[in-house]
Amino acid sequence: SEERHSCLLKGFDAFWSRARFEDSAPRIVEDPSDLIVSKGEPATLNCKAEGRPPPSIEWYKDGERVETDRDDPRSHRMLLPSGSLFFLRIVHGRRSKPDEGIYTCVARNYLGEDISRNASLEVAILRDDFRQAPSDVVVAAGEPAVLECVPPRGHPEPTVSWKRNNVRVSTKDERVTMRGGKLMISHTRKSDAGMYVCVGTNMVGERDSDPAELVVYERPVLVRRPVNQVVMEDETVDFLCEVHGDPAPTVRWRRDEGELPRGRFEIRNGNNLRLFRVKEQDEGTYTCTSENSVGKTEASAMLQVHVPPQIASKPRDQIATQGRSITFQCGTTGNPPPAIFWQKEGSQMLLFPGQPPSQSGRYSVSMSGELTITDVHPEDSGFYICQAISVAGSVLTKALLEVEGGPPGRVPPIIRQGPANQTVSQAATAQLHCRVIGGPSVKISWEKDGEKVQGNKPRLTLMENGTLQITDIKVCAMERMAFERCLVSEFIQLPGPPQKPIVTEVTKNTVTLTWQSNPHEGGAAVTSYIIEAFSQSVGSTWQTVADHVKQERHTVVGLFPNTVYLFIVRAVNSYGLSDPSPISEPVRTQDGSPTEQGVDHRQVQRELGDVSVYLQKPVVLSPSSAKISWTVARHSRYVQGYRIFYRTIGSSWLVQDVEETSDHSVILVDLHSNTEYEVKIRPFFNELQGHDSLMVLLRTPEEVLSAPPQAVSVVQLTNSSSISVSWEPPPHNIQSGIIREYKVWCLGSGVEQENQINRTVDGSVLSILLTGLLSDVRYSVTVAAVTSLGVGAESPPVNISLIILGCRNLSISEQITGVIRQPAFIAGLGVAAWLVLTGFSGWLYCRHRRRKQLGHYTTSFAYTPIIVVHIQPEVCYSPVFSYGARKNQLL
Repeated sequence: SEERHSCLLKGFDAFWSRARFEDSAPRIVEDPSDLIVSKGEPATLNCKAEGRPPPSIEWYKDGERVETDRDDPRSHRMLLPSGSLFFLRIVHGRRSKPDEGIYTCVARNYLGEDISRNASLEVAILRDDFRQAPSDVVVAAGEPAVLECVPPRGHPEPTVSWKRNNVRVSTKDERVTMRGGKLMISHTRKSDAGMYVCVGTNMVGERDSDPAELVVYERPVLVRRPVNQVVMEDETVDFLCEVHGDPAPTVRWRRDEGELPRGRFEIRNGNNLRLFRVKEQDEGTYTCTSENSVGKTEASAMLQVHVPPQIASKPRDQIATQGRSITFQCGTTGNPPPAIFWQKEGSQMLLFPGQPPSQSGRYSVSMSGELTITDVHPEDSGFYICQAISVAGSVLTKALLEVEGGPPGRVPPIIRQGPANQTVSQAATAQLHCRVIGGPSVKISWEKDGEKVQGNKPRLTLMENGTLQITDIKVCAMERMAFERCLVSEFIQLPGPPQKPIVTEVTKNTVTLTWQSNPHEGGAAVTSYIIEAFSQSVGSTWQTVADHVKQERHTVVGLFPNTVYLFIVRAVNSYGLSDPSPISEPVRTQDGSPTEQGVDHRQVQRELGDVSVYLQKPVVLSPSSAKISWTVARHSRYVQGYRIFYRTIGSSWLVQDVEETSDHSVILVDLHSNTEYEVKIRPFFNELQGHDSLMVLLRTPEEVLSAPPQAVSVVQLTNSSSISVSWEPPPHNIQSGIIREYKVWCLGSGVEQENQINRTVDGSVLSILLTGLLSDVRYSVTVAAVTSLGVGAESPPVNISLIILGCRNLSISEQITGVIRQPAFIAGLGVAAWLVLTGFSGWLYCRHRRRKQLGHYTTSFAYTPIIVVHIQPEVCYSPVFSYGARKNQLL
């Protein structure tokens, strides 16, 4: 048995030795991986092990054994046959986090154990609040835009994307970049504007930020830029400046050289600059600045104002002796500065400043425009013209140079006596005389029937003294000869020449001459006179300027201003013309300019500049006419008149000149209806002008009544300063609208403005009483109807002159005397006397019949007629004359 027992033991040991030799210790072949799982989601931690015998698997979390469904069937953790740990759902809360931790898989058998590597199980989270939400961004187009965003806290860390207007932003656009939560857009466009949302995303889900707006503004861009302009003085200039931008840019104008013209500019349509009545001092650079919140831009334009040349200092006529030097001034103004040159009238040579000396070096023009002539000769006499020219226009003036000794030589010859009609026999010789005054150098020629006679013909001889001799006269040659002067009688029968004419009065266009007749009247009495004139600047011959002059005094008219004339006078009787009188002294007609009348133009301009003219509110008379009135604060003796400028807004000025009168008013006609006009006024003296008044606006109505009120009557109240005006409405068939009121004008000739009457009454009233009129003044009364469309046409004027007898407070005796002198009193007294005499005669007759005898009788009686006289204070009775449409009435 011991041997058996020993044998069994040996056999068992051998078996176990073989079994243990084939077993192996556990080995982990698949380690668990780290997991991030959303809360409530299932999860699996894998773990596989090998060994013999197969190892058992246990899980540990944070070093503690994990309870599975094998330990507690209710557990949400299951140990799978493979050894993996399966979570039905991940349990996770703020305070309890049972499933989150570091897990380890342990495989065991009798041979040992193997431990896997640690694997973490984390629960994914994503919070709601963004750590940095995007903000609104404003950029200018073309600039980069950056929207920043830091997503909510989460695990794993959320990624960031963007949405624009609920549409995902794509990075396919090369301008768009997303980096580190930032959205960057380079070179933004207007189309990039919108609402942007930052999106944070992880395995938990997505979170959207609050929207942020990207605003893409546009810098101001000039659509139309101002352009350089060149205009004339007093014109209107428009500088355009059209801009585009977002937000809408503001526009400002400035002038680089100073302020904008005060009171003469306006901004139109918010952007454009308009300058009125531009002056030379308005020249410069005008800049338009456009600005908004994202930028600004500027554009400039130049303004040039051209002023036509004007003569600032006119040259004066000069008389010089031969050999002296003279200088003519010629100061000019204008913009651009005009070029000045001189020219002698009748000469083609032009003299410029800086030009090399000409004419033997005697003529020169300085750079300031002065003409200097040295060593003057008689042939230098004449008119010298100074002309200023520029792109803005031209102007000229002239002055006369008279060199002593020169003018007489320039007077054309005078035919003292021409040939006389002759009757000769055939084949005889005839001499036609021509006596001439003009010196030995005068050449005499003859004409026959308008054709020049040649002196070299066989039978015609022109003698040295000018006589034409015709020999062997033929019948065909015995014809009337044509001469410049032809007399029909013998010399002894002609009147003697008048004495030298004397100049007594000179104006711009007239010269008044007086002379004395010659005692020798010839064969007949002097019937009239002929006046001849010569001017070098007008012509080269003597011209008859007046004939049939009956008196020894005459005013020659139609002359040119600023011109030198010579005059001669001839007497006329029935036999012909006398010899010419001696030549008058040279006389120059006046010039219209103040400098030529001995007035300093600078003084004139200074006084005109001090004149202040104020326009009153225009009175619209009709759709096509208006009355313009003005007052003058500081008057000047040099004011010749006033220049009215008026125009529709933006158009050219229309001009109407008004002579200086005490009325200070003018009526503009031919205006357009329903149109706004600008009106201003300027005083002037010849070419010199004062300052403009302030501008006033005048608007003509759209439509008016086509007919005036009818049957206008004007009647003076008895011996008073009041008149009653009555009328009838216009015809109904041509009445436009309801008549709201009537206007009544009572205008007196030569009456001050404040005494002119203008009244308005309701449209239902057809009469008015006007008081306070002056006696011995001719008044003109007109009436017009007014509707909602304006003032209608005026009625034809009704003229009236008031006759007011002088009155005062009378005493009783004067009142009685006045009553006795009344025609009514005298007539009543006569009737009463007649009645008394008739009654007395009847009484006598009756008494005579009763007594049958005639005896002496005496009687006395007193008869006082009863007359009721109502006398108003300061009122007398007088006939009244009415010039109205009705018949004259006596009140």
